[in-house]
Amino acid sequence: MYAATIDDVIDLLGHEIDRCRSQDSRLGYFPALYRKVTIAVKAGIVQNAFEDGERMERLDVIFANRYLEAADQWARGESPTRSWRVAFEAAQSWPPIVLQHLLLGINAHINLDLAIAAAQTAPGTALPALQRDFGHINSILGNQVDDVKTSLSTVWPLLRFYNLLAGRVADVTINFSMGRARTASWQAAERLVSLSPAAWEPEIDALDRRTALLGKVICSPPIRIRLLLLAIRVGERGRVGEIIDLL
Repeated sequence: MYAATIDDVIDLLGHEIDRCRSQDSRLGYFPALYRKVTIAVKAGIVQNAFEDGERMERLDVIFANRYLEAADQWARGESPTRSWRVAFEAAQSWPPIVLQHLLLGINAHINLDLAIAAAQTAPGTALPALQRDFGHINSILGNQVDDVKTSLSTVWPLLRFYNLLAGRVADVTINFSMGRARTASWQAAERLVSLSPAAWEPEIDALDRRTALLGKVICSPPIRIRLLLLAIRVGERGRVGEIIDLL
């Protein structure tokens, strides 16, 4: 079952969170963040914060259904896109920290899914009119970073001290990565709408391959970063359900 409205999206994300919590699965971290973002998007639509609220809801639903489909495929033992497979497989190993799980979901959903959803929402010459609202939905996601960092300080007590020392650097890195993802996603949408329908499949396959490679870098960064992440992972506190609630 997939969403037809933004309220459906919020409800289905809630069901996915509950399923992951019942299975003690770290796959619940991303939908916990995503539901929060979707609620903020809905509020923006109600408050007329977007140029076209109806179009934004269509984008949100198409966008969310790609994640919901991937999660459903994985739960049934089927194979989703490569990008989501990298994110889902990471939950089966011990080392990734909470933030890595979130970034893996953001990577697959922004770099792959959002590009496709934008091209489907505003095909052909209609795409340029979507650009401002496209940027707005990405900004809403970016605005959740501070809340996530505050919540994770409860999971890893030393994170609060680390943020005092390196928080500005971390913020620049995260925001730069999100900015690059947003730009790359928009450019991918532009490529898709310029192609004939028959050419979409190979273009999407190539985009999925590139996004999956980036996901692997998020999972296994350079050794110095991995050592820092290991220290964070060892210090993480709380059960999966408690962390989901924090997010």
